[in-house]
Amino acid sequence: MTTEVRSLREFKMPDVGEGLTEAEILSWFVKPGDTVTDGQVVCEVETAKAAVELPIPFNGVVEKLHFPEGTTVDVGTVIISVAVAGEAGAAAPAAPVAAAPAVPAPAQEAEPERREVLVGYGPRTGGSTRRARRTTTTVTAATPAAAPAAAAAAPAPVAPAVPAAPAPVAEVPAGDRPLAKPPVRKLAKDLGVDLRAVTPTGRDGVITREDVHGYAAAQAAPVEAVAPVAPVETAVAEPVVAAATAPTTGDVRVPIKGVRKATAQAMVASAFTAPHVTEFVQVDVTRTMKFVRRLKESGELGRDVRVSPLLLVAKALLTAVKRHPEINAQWDEAAQEIVIRGQVNLGIAAATPRGLIVPNIKDAGSKTLSGLAVSLGELVETARQGKTSPADMQGGTVTITNVGVFGVDTGTPILNPGEAAILAFGAVRELPWVHKGKVVPRQVTTLALSFDHRLVDGELGSKVLADVAALLERPKRLITWG
Repeated sequence: MTTEVRSLREFKMPDVGEGLTEAEILSWFVKPGDTVTDGQVVCEVETAKAAVELPIPFNGVVEKLHFPEGTTVDVGTVIISVAVAGEAGAAAPAAPVAAAPAVPAPAQEAEPERREVLVGYGPRTGGSTRRARRTTTTVTAATPAAAPAAAAAAPAPVAPAVPAAPAPVAEVPAGDRPLAKPPVRKLAKDLGVDLRAVTPTGRDGVITREDVHGYAAAQAAPVEAVAPVAPVETAVAEPVVAAATAPTTGDVRVPIKGVRKATAQAMVASAFTAPHVTEFVQVDVTRTMKFVRRLKESGELGRDVRVSPLLLVAKALLTAVKRHPEINAQWDEAAQEIVIRGQVNLGIAAATPRGLIVPNIKDAGSKTLSGLAVSLGELVETARQGKTSPADMQGGTVTITNVGVFGVDTGTPILNPGEAAILAFGAVRELPWVHKGKVVPRQVTTLALSFDHRLVDGELGSKVLADVAALLERPKRLITWG
């Protein structure tokens, strides 16, 4: 007769990027006692580059969550223990040990059957899947050591007093947890708003950013809300906030971690490693704006393809890089070489609630205008869903930062580390302009190109910027020059 035994398997924090050393646990989707299956997502973590969902690589029952939500954990540290079932083999029939109890013998890490790596990561089509998973698994606020009976003893969603020292938040039944996207939870945390006190106005009872801002404004002095023209949301989650009102005075301290920490380190390294030079040019883009309108109205690039001035700026920069490939280069300090890259991976800087990210379109230089439009739309949508993967932010060769969406004319952008050039696209404004010998109102923008003066001299940088300007002034040149 075979006897079922249980052994304890431990799942460690994997390196979900290249060379990352730590990640913050944003949300647990399981609790002790839940049954998990191979490939099931058990938690979401935030690295210095992206928010990532982690699937468990084996079947079993959750024994312990080693860390609560909000904890930063080193790569290689055990984060969850799972009891896995098996059968006693022929070599141990005489063993006096009966079926393994709920508390097994000293935890012994079995030989790994596979590498614990990130799989199945990508943009989701909607938010309903996340809510369904939370409901079926009765998601808690992730207090690893809390007994299930403790959660049942909390009948009402009354916020407890906040202890002096950090402590895990008490478990909240899934049915009592307000529905809100991770970026909205992050906003509520920053403003000190208890989501349970906010009246939802979104579809299916989901709390929106406007709901949180409105509640904060009603409870305290007006809170300044910076709303970009085209905000990009990312998946950021956090434990339930106990405080019910937002502070009206005093300093606010925000921990430097995740994307913000990585961005700060990268920008300091870039600014004090690569000697920056920035050049500026004003351009009459009236014809480009008309061309954008015609493309929108005609649907030539596809009915579901988003056409914007940024698309034409991207195509103009790619064309200029094709004419001057030396600017698509990288400085190799160790080898003391300039590496001219074989393909253009076009980065698009995106300001998100988690900080600045720069995903890139791989081999963008080989794409048609229609293909570039599709790739640009997918990049923006993925960033909006907070599902930009670490791979999408690696290997960039040249970048565009669209500061014009914030109403800014131009700036002196800092190079993305490892790249030789970055183009800032400013706001398009109607200005008096000399056109065909007369001063008339025209659509004008300002472009700024920063480049690494170690490998890009003034002549090369000027030629690239002048080409971009010429292409935007007369977009038909995209055909003849391309």
